Amino acid sequence: MISYIKERVLRDRSIEITVDTPLVTSGLVDSFALIDLLLHLEKVTRRRIPPGKASPRDMDTVQLMLLTAKRVGAPRG
Repeated sequence: MISYIKERVLRDRSIEITVDTPLVTSGLVDSFALIDLLLHLEKVTRRRIPPGKASPRDMDTVQLMLLTAKRVGAPRG
């Protein structure tokens, strides 16, 4: 997720991010990018996250994204 965010989402690729870097609340990721991140999260975790089950707060850090996928995502076959 971190490399995807750096390569495909952030405008400034020199910004260092970790699993705990605030992405949404810091303004690094906007609402349009959240959709892209959610789709990539489903691909990475192989879980289907139902619409409306992940809020921007759930997507603020990579750690929260992964926990959200585990909590609300249904395994894909």
